[in-house]
Amino acid sequence: MESTFSQWRPHPWHGLSPGPSPPSIVHVFVEITPFDLVKYEVDKASGYLRVDRAQRTSSLPPVLYGFIPQTYAGPSVGSLMVGASGGDGDPLDICVLSERLISRAEVVLQARVVGGLPMIDGGEADDKILAVLETDPVYGELSEVTEVPSALVERLIHYFSTYKLPRSGSSSVSVGEPYGRAHAEVVVASAIEDYRREFPETGAAG
Repeated sequence: MESTFSQWRPHPWHGLSPGPSPPSIVHVFVEITPFDLVKYEVDKASGYLRVDRAQRTSSLPPVLYGFIPQTYAGPSVGSLMVGASGGDGDPLDICVLSERLISRAEVVLQARVVGGLPMIDGGEADDKILAVLETDPVYGELSEVTEVPSALVERLIHYFSTYKLPRSGSSSVSVGEPYGRAHAEVVVASAIEDYRREFPETGAAG
């Protein structure tokens, strides 16, 4: 009897859809949890997580950190960031608030976009979209970044401002003031547009 299941695990960047209702409700592939002192990121060739680097600082990621499938920070995303030379050529990063701490990476969840942080890394746009776990009992009803506890936003700004900080010299990273849901959804939609232009052979997965 032929199995109805795929023989191969889908690539989390190319084989999963951006979400049920992007740019507002999106899928998230989690790469890093609030318990990780090692920076993991998806290997673009295989789809498995690989170790990128051990963190130099003692700060932990304040929330879940991953990316939205079938997104790409290309020209459209780069044009939205003042001072950026373009997008960074990676899937669009996203941070997800959850009242219950999730300790496992390589999981997929559904989140509602509420805002974002404008970040430039090495001259390229590297937006960090902010979202809440959909149906979360504490954060699930939030709809705007202004409703997110200010302490959490400050921790995120500090984390991304310092997580690449060298032992000496200056950092190539700058993080601006948070932007709201409307602009964040434009960034997500632009990243989906950039992805479809960069990878026209990839159809939207279910």
